[in-house]
Amino acid sequence: MRSLPHLLTLAALLALPMTGRADWLQFRGPNGNGYVEGNAKLPTQLGPNAVTWKASLPGRGLGSPIIVGDRVFVSASSGPDQNQLQVLCFSATDGRELWRRSFWATGRTMCHSKTSVAAPTPASDGKRLYTLWSSNDLICLDLDGNLVWMRGLTLDYPNASNSLGMASSPIVVGDTLVAQIENDSESFAAGFDLDTGANKWKIDRPKAANWTSPVALKSGDQLVVALQSSKGVLGVLPSTGSDVFNYANGAATIPSGAAAGDTLYIPSNGLTAIKPGADGGEVKPLWNESAQNPGTASPLIIGDKVYVINNAGVLNAASRTTGERLWRVRLKGPFSGSPVAGDNGHLYIFNEQGIGQCVDLSGAEGKVVSEIELGEAIIGTASLSDDAIYIRSDATLWKIGGGQP
Repeated sequence: MRSLPHLLTLAALLALPMTGRADWLQFRGPNGNGYVEGNAKLPTQLGPNAVTWKASLPGRGLGSPIIVGDRVFVSASSGPDQNQLQVLCFSATDGRELWRRSFWATGRTMCHSKTSVAAPTPASDGKRLYTLWSSNDLICLDLDGNLVWMRGLTLDYPNASNSLGMASSPIVVGDTLVAQIENDSESFAAGFDLDTGANKWKIDRPKAANWTSPVALKSGDQLVVALQSSKGVLGVLPSTGSDVFNYANGAATIPSGAAAGDTLYIPSNGLTAIKPGADGGEVKPLWNESAQNPGTASPLIIGDKVYVINNAGVLNAASRTTGERLWRVRLKGPFSGSPVAGDNGHLYIFNEQGIGQCVDLSGAEGKVVSEIELGEAIIGTASLSDDAIYIRSDATLWKIGGGQP
């Protein structure tokens, strides 16, 4: 277990503003809330001329691209049964494929036609890439594509699956990889050792299909991982899995929560803000706003506002302090992915038809200022790094902005 000073350092780092280039190491960015600083020159005029490069992909995938330095990583699944699992690495500069690695799935590859076996977004600690598939295959590669370790979790937990497929994305917190393997049968969450892939801890979870991803936040003097399910949110220590707090008033099973500092914004009975204390126990909400009900997209947090896209495709801006709606604007939906933003005052979201929309957030109300039509179905969430937007479909990976190759 990590010492308290080390945990305090990690918590302080989580709260620090990002400056300069910020790698995109996990689902929804460095802090898991869709926002990253240090990308002030992201393109605001989307269109064909904004595409820097595009690269072909060999199979299906929903997981977001991961960017580490000058490399972009994506996962995919191919074959009639999606049982060939692939990890690909591209040059961020010109889109050249640098390497690809292929593995056979050891677990079940059944899933809904809208999703895929490569639905989870990989995670990185800046030195290695950790990729989880819906088949419960968990593989660690170094950044040059060399295998470090692999786990066929179905071999250890044979009933951990559901007929629709699983999509929860793992995250790296300190020296632990945290993943939610939650389903109708053998449902659990676990912390894995980064060096070996061995279990550091494993806890039982509610037996119900769940597609939300873990989120890290501060709780008192500790860095805590929030595990969301239909029952609510359980906060655990990343190194041990020990309980820290419990919010037991139910939560969504598709859109994940988002954290800013020590406050967590949960899709629960609309949108609920909680601020867990260090003393544990059941947590009471700071506020609840039933009108701010996320659809599939997870909330986005920027400054003193939280942004929510509902099932009607309406973007709502609300106060982080009270949950009160400040303005709303209708977008072109429907959406399966979530919005992201840099510090240029604009939000980016791609709909299922492949239309990317850029929303100016700087005025009294939001305004769509540009669009790009990519011509392919997009179910996932974009990633941001070095003033560029990275987005993928089943067949293509695009870099938008960030300079010409």
